[in-house]
Formats: sequence, C-alpha cells, structure tokens
Amino acid sequence: MSGFYVGIMSGTSLDGIDIALVSVEGQQATLIGATCLPFPPSLYNDLLTLCNSGPDEIHRAGLAGMAWARLAASGIDMLLAKHSIDASQVKAIGSHGQTIRHHPEQGFSCQIGAPALLAELSGISVISDFRSRDLAAGGQGAPLVPAFHQWLLSSPEAVRVLVNIGGFSNLTVLRPNQSVTGFDSGPGNVLLDHWINRHHGEAFDRDGNWARSGKVNDELLAYMLSDSYFQRQPPKSTGREYFNASWLDAALQQASGTFDPADIQATLLELTARSIAQDVFANVTDTAEIYVCGGGARNRWLMERLAQLLAPLSVRSTHAVGVDPDWMEAIAFAWLAWRFDNRETSNLPVVTGARGTRILGALYPA
Repeated sequence: MSGFYVGIMSGTSLDGIDIALVSVEGQQATLIGATCLPFPPSLYNDLLTLCNSGPDEIHRAGLAGMAWARLAASGIDMLLAKHSIDASQVKAIGSHGQTIRHHPEQGFSCQIGAPALLAELSGISVISDFRSRDLAAGGQGAPLVPAFHQWLLSSPEAVRVLVNIGGFSNLTVLRPNQSVTGFDSGPGNVLLDHWINRHHGEAFDRDGNWARSGKVNDELLAYMLSDSYFQRQPPKSTGREYFNASWLDAALQQASGTFDPADIQATLLELTARSIAQDVFANVTDTAEIYVCGGGARNRWLMERLAQLLAPLSVRSTHAVGVDPDWMEAIAFAWLAWRFDNRETSNLPVVTGARGTRILGALYPA
C-alpha cells in the first residue's frame, strides 16, 4: 500500500515537533515537505518536568499529551495546505509522541501525545505506540530507526555507519549482506543544551562555538567516560532518566578544582564525540562511510571533532546519501506507519534484543 504518510518525531532534545510529509513507493521514501514547530515555553517546561518523578504526574501527563496533539495537528494542517494535499489523501500519521520515561530494564517506555485526539483533530488515522510491542517481546523498544536505515540506505558494496545525534546519539552499522548493528551510544546534545541554557539562557550552542572556545578537562572527561553505560555491550538504549543534570552535577563533584563553564561545554562536546568514535571503532573493523543526521549534524565543531577522531574514515551528513539530516527520524516514523499499514514487521531483534520480529504500533482510525 503506497501513498502519502505523515511522520511525527519529538525527541529527547525537547526542541519541538518535527513533521514530515512523505510519499512511499516501492523502495523509496520521498520527502515532500517538512516543518518543525517549537514548543511553547509552558509545554516545554511541562514535558521536561515529566521526565522526572513528581506530584500529580498522571494529570499533568494527560494535559501535556493533549497540548502536544493539538500542536502537532496544527502543524499537519499547515503542512498539507502548503502542498495542496487534502487530509483524505494521507493514508496515516506515524506519531512517535513524546517520551517522558524509558525503562527497558523494567519492560516499559512511556510516550505521551494523545493519538486519539490527534486522529480526531486531523481527520487522519494515527499509528502510534511503536515501542510497546518490541518491549513486550523482551526488547529495548529502541532504537527503532535502524530498521528504516537498513531499508533505505543499505549499500551492496560499502559498510555504512549512520550516526543520529539528537538529545542522545545512536548508531546504525549497515554491512553488505549481513545483520544490522544499532544502539544508543550515549548523550548527544542533551547535556550540551542543558549546560548552555543554565549559563547563558540559550536553547543550544550554535555551531558549537561556545564549546570551541573552552578547553577540555581531561580528568572530568575520563571520569564521565568511565561510566558503566559506555562499557555496556549492545543491545542498549538510554535517555534522560540516566544522563541528565543530576548525572552531570555528580560528575563535576568528583573532579578536582574549579572550572570555567566554557571548559565544561568543551568537555561535554568531547564526551559526545569520543563516545561515538569509540563505539564506531568497537563495531567497525574495516573501511566505512560515516553519515551523520539529527541536530548534531548542524554543530560544526562537533562534526570537526568527529572527523578528527574517526580519521581516516570519511564523516559527512546524510545529505551525501540523499536524506536531509534534519528530517531523517520524522521520515522514519512515516515509514513505520507504512509498515504497520502493510502489516509488515519493523523491529530488528539483533538491534533491540527482542525475541523476534514484530509488527509495531497501535491504530486509531480516522
């Protein structure tokens, strides 16, 4: 079943809702158009607060989920109008929702986003809750995008490594005619965004300029890299439940001396770059092409550090393989909706650790 699908991705960076309008035909997923809607400050604060335990969580999560759905529905309406496509022409919306808890070790992951309300407001069938079925089968429920990477970007000739750097970094290793490797390597932008927001009130470090101005603290970096997560073998996934402000503050207490805030930013960027590089070299022993997507692909200093650490491997954005790095994950969730629509499996047990392949998602008809 081919046609138009909408993919919605709202990641751990909490920078807004990415919406992609995609045409899926055969072995091609073509981006027709896309938009990003920043979160209003009140919704951002609500979602951030829900990532930690607090009073009256069920009530607050319900209200935040409905606000998320209303924002997503407005973005879908604008995107379809811009491209002169009626809602009736869209087969389904693949909605990731907003993750507020991810505890695969306990068998659950919670995404809010009021899919029934989104179906009601958009007039389009919504497919959501993609992680639960994999979790029920003993998997991590994440990462899910490597299956899309395999479908779209596998090469019969070259080893390709896809590095998605959002709030967290995840890697997909595609080998010709072999199984896929995919997992979360650790923090991406989440600690960088937190630190610059704490000291300068900025949402992110544009081009990594503040990090570039500082000096890496080797003692602090070594302590952070000694965390057991970085030594854990795949399958593995992580989130704000683990790498957060409290984790960073605890690390700072362990390191001696006082620090210039710019030096901490430099060290956090190096943590992201080093953790990615060490996982690439641990999982790739031959020549590979490295392609980066997500918000991290826009961070010039991070991209330069990755190129230096991964030399002689080439490091480029996914523009080089025909995919806009800003919309990779939103396109992937349109593809996940297409897979559900065709009743085809879309998890990779070798990636998530599930007992087998499963059809992922739950349907809320228009």
